[in-house]
Amino acid sequence: HGTGNVKVGLNYAMSLHPLQVAHENGFDENMYLDAQTRTKVEETGGANFIFVTKDKKIVTPKSDTILPSITRRSLMYVAKEYLGLEVEEREVHVEELKDFTECALCGTAAVLSPVGKVTHKNEEICFSNGVTEMGPICKKLYETLTGIQMGKIEAPEGWIKVISE
Repeated sequence: HGTGNVKVGLNYAMSLHPLQVAHENGFDENMYLDAQTRTKVEETGGANFIFVTKDKKIVTPKSDTILPSITRRSLMYVAKEYLGLEVEEREVHVEELKDFTECALCGTAAVLSPVGKVTHKNEEICFSNGVTEMGPICKKLYETLTGIQMGKIEAPEGWIKVISE
């Protein structure tokens, strides 16, 4: 029933074959669903999901088997504290995907990458933002977090540690 909540090599290794199959079928990535019902969005092999609602609320899937990503947590903090957006971590059902305006994957390397469409059981779910470029809310999230990382925007207290010899 999943070990995605732990950052171990096994999880990345186990995602390689499904990713290869996805590529062979013309897809860029897999969307993992909950192991029990296969109805709730969890994550991909190497990234977490972030969704944006029509009223600009930021939603991320909640599950005991999702890796508690520092990048996802940082983006949620930035959304709430820097951009004044409402944030919610909750179960996200596949049927809800059509109701979101933006979808992105987040992780350490890419920070935030837009998702243009998801195919589930031969149904294409397109996000109005993300097909050709990052949507406006995700773009603001990305620019703010990378601005903090690059020292262009003041970081929240405790986010930066000076390491000296």
